[in-house]
Amino acid sequence: MNSLTHDAADELAAGAVPVARRWQRATEEPRWLRWTLIGIAVAFLATFLLLPLTVVLYSAFERGLAVWWQALNDADARSAIRLTLLVVVIVVPLNVIFGVAAAWAIAKFDFRGKPVLISLIDMPFAISPVVVGLIFVILFGAHGWLGPWLAEHNLKVIFAVPGIVIVSVFGTLPFVARELIPLMQQQGKEEEEASLTLGASGWQTFWRVTLPNIKWGLIYGVILCNARAMGEFGAVAVVSGRIRGETNTMPLHIEVLYNEYLFTAAFAVASLMTGLALLTIAIKTLIEWQDERRRHGAH
Repeated sequence: MNSLTHDAADELAAGAVPVARRWQRATEEPRWLRWTLIGIAVAFLATFLLLPLTVVLYSAFERGLAVWWQALNDADARSAIRLTLLVVVIVVPLNVIFGVAAAWAIAKFDFRGKPVLISLIDMPFAISPVVVGLIFVILFGAHGWLGPWLAEHNLKVIFAVPGIVIVSVFGTLPFVARELIPLMQQQGKEEEEASLTLGASGWQTFWRVTLPNIKWGLIYGVILCNARAMGEFGAVAVVSGRIRGETNTMPLHIEVLYNEYLFTAAFAVASLMTGLALLTIAIKTLIEWQDERRRHGAH
């Protein structure tokens, strides 16, 4: 009996290796396919990401650091940098307020028209930025619907900073909200209901329960919103009038310099935008790394 049992065990053990290999082959891609996919991804990134970044940085510093600094210290360049940062400072907080409020309403309450509201939030992704600019020109331009009223009250939106802010708010509208909606829907509303049941006010519940739960998604949405606000081009080009030293943002200033064959100055401003973009990506990566550590620590 023992002899039969040992024989059966040996047969099973002998057959286990081929079965394991067949299972491994069935669940894993062949090595050649894996390396081919990795090679395609690396070649794609090198061609369309690393090579352009290298060209920008090389062209910016080709004539030395002094020329690069002189290009950034130009009066028009400084104006474009100030205006871009001003737009970011205004647009990001407005989108944070809207994104949190919209995500809260969609995730915590049931009401008629919720799918329509979600579709409206996604609309800036679907509309061309140039069309967005034209829409606001029709609304606020001198011959637009509200143009005569604005002129009567000595208010200027188109070809001025308010117009740039408005189209930037529209273009960055979904970034915070779309990060928070699925997160808050997944978390549910049990913790908020428990907090309210224990006597906390609505404001206390938001600060001590809701905000800690959504802070990583909120930070991620702010980073994406900030990156888009700095780089917005099409809609801003339509409503700004491209007035040098007044309504040119950094992307518009780069285009002006490039069209005037001032390549070094154009690439100098472009390198600054590239640096800000890389800084944004670095912050985003750091946040994701900390979030991953937090999740592993929680388990």
